[in-house]
Amino acid sequence: MGRAFEFRKARKMKRWSKMAKIFTRIGKDIVMAVKEGGTDPDTNSRLRQVMQNAKSANMPKDNVLRAIKKASDKDTANYEEISLEGYAVYGIAVFVDCATNNNNRTVADVRSYFSKCDGALGINGSLKFIFDRKGVFTIENKNVTIDIEDLEMELIDAGLEELDADEEALTVYCDFSDFNNMQTKLEELDIEIVNSELHRIPNSSKKITAEQAEKVLKLLDLLEENDDVQQVFHNMELTEEILSAMARE
Repeated sequence: MGRAFEFRKARKMKRWSKMAKIFTRIGKDIVMAVKEGGTDPDTNSRLRQVMQNAKSANMPKDNVLRAIKKASDKDTANYEEISLEGYAVYGIAVFVDCATNNNNRTVADVRSYFSKCDGALGINGSLKFIFDRKGVFTIENKNVTIDIEDLEMELIDAGLEELDADEEALTVYCDFSDFNNMQTKLEELDIEIVNSELHRIPNSSKKITAEQAEKVLKLLDLLEENDDVQQVFHNMELTEEILSAMARE
């Protein structure tokens, strides 16, 4: 899981290279969180999660507070969360999570990207057998004061499935149904969460060449540049050849 997550994270940072785009997408998350559970982060776990992610993205606190206030206005329209599924060229499965105020526009845009890149948008639910939905929490090592093995034992009851560690951070994985339980448990342990999101992680991958991957990456770039698109997932195997090609971009 770790390597695929880092790949998506690197692409996300590339996609969000302009700070305004980062803030716009976090703003959407704030609107949806407030509409769902109110303006108090103490009682709204989803808002708490978005505020953590905003802090990680260096979004100024004043911007966050303004976004929360605006979202609480009854005249502020909510966004609809939709998921779109399809296949890129060479049979690579692609899952697209969106937040939109115009469903027809978003579907039309995404369909056009697939067609332009020799892929095809599919029927919702057609890729469920390929992707597992997981909660993913990133924690800086400096924020963990207990032994890793002890931490694992603490998190098992909250639904821990996997714990990846490197020199800088820990990545905690759980089933999406345990997302709130895991967030609550980490907060109870007084562990600061750097970032937390729901990801769609492929349970199988498809290997293609770096040359073939160029066409798939073109589709991913088009999708990620669209303001209605929040996250994009795929099951392309991340070979060293493909990662090297990505690093040279």
